[in-house]
Amino acid sequence: MKKYLYIAALILASGVQAQSALYNAGNLRVHDGGRIGFHTDLINDGSFDENLGLVGFYGDNLRTISGSLPATLYDVEFVTGSGAILQTGLNVLNNANFVSGDVITDRAQTFNSLNFLNNAFPNGQSDISKVDGYASVSGQSDFMFPVGDTQQFRPLRLISESPNTLARCAYYLEDPNSPSIIPGSFNTDNKAAEIGRISTVEFWHLEGSVPSTVQLLWNERSNISLLTNDVNEVVIVGYSKSENRWVSLGGPVSSGSLSQGIAATGTIVPDDYAVLTFAAAGEPRDYLDLENYFVSPNGDGINDFLEIPELALSPNNFMQIFNREGLKVFEKRNYTNEFNGHSTQNNFVVSRDKGLPSGVYFYIVTLDDLDLEFQGFLYLAND
Repeated sequence: MKKYLYIAALILASGVQAQSALYNAGNLRVHDGGRIGFHTDLINDGSFDENLGLVGFYGDNLRTISGSLPATLYDVEFVTGSGAILQTGLNVLNNANFVSGDVITDRAQTFNSLNFLNNAFPNGQSDISKVDGYASVSGQSDFMFPVGDTQQFRPLRLISESPNTLARCAYYLEDPNSPSIIPGSFNTDNKAAEIGRISTVEFWHLEGSVPSTVQLLWNERSNISLLTNDVNEVVIVGYSKSENRWVSLGGPVSSGSLSQGIAATGTIVPDDYAVLTFAAAGEPRDYLDLENYFVSPNGDGINDFLEIPELALSPNNFMQIFNREGLKVFEKRNYTNEFNGHSTQNNFVVSRDKGLPSGVYFYIVTLDDLDLEFQGFLYLAND
């Protein structure tokens, strides 16, 4: 293995000296434990798909990944000041680590996406590093798309009834009445009777053929106060391709504040809708009002764990907790007050001893015995 990595390093150095990009027309491979760093562009016209190590893209300048064949990388890392442009698809087998700089795709070419295969997951996505364009997933049924625009991380979570052959998503900071790239226009005055005002600030384009639910987070940029003053009335709406109008996508009651919150749909087929965004419900919605909770795991016996008394009504339940960026940090089937500020997820980089950082988190709990789902906030004081 050492000899192989030495040869690969010589190829990389030679490519940098002779041209502004590494051109692969043969067979590159990074073995288990191996590392290769690109401080130049990559043109892949050969085999670069049987990898187990880490491939990184580094530097202050834009990095361009192009070629006739998509590379399939095991672990990939992006540390680029100006971003990395995908002019061809890029597959991830295990982990995509976002450190700095966006992964940029052309929204007019949805097939050129950062594609997460099987059990692959993103890590570290934030306002300064995410996919500015299309991310996709293959072979997974629960995935948080690490998408946004040049300024903000605006994720979408897709929970499907079975693994997706292919699903993809992009975020648009645009008025859906006049999109710049997606064909057509989606008149926000053309809507079902149960819908009030529809957002003209932003929308998501989601493709997928499997029945699924969708979760979206709103923030101050979303201007929810322009839609409603009651966050319980925030809904996710989709522009129906068959009805040629906006329809409500159902789901549990939203929770949060006017500046930040979470909303979810009922079961939908994403391909049935051209775009998704937020709206106000035009009619009152019935809901069970669960509290926002305070957790301070300091061992004093007060609020050391997240305790929700209503869960006693449904011993068969499923608890999930997310941070403000939408990254899942905790999940537990048949939850009985176990959360004390520590993550159960391998894709969240934390000190296992110290636990999660203090701050606001979202919880989503499904009560299977009652066929209900609720959402809310908790504040973790983990000092």
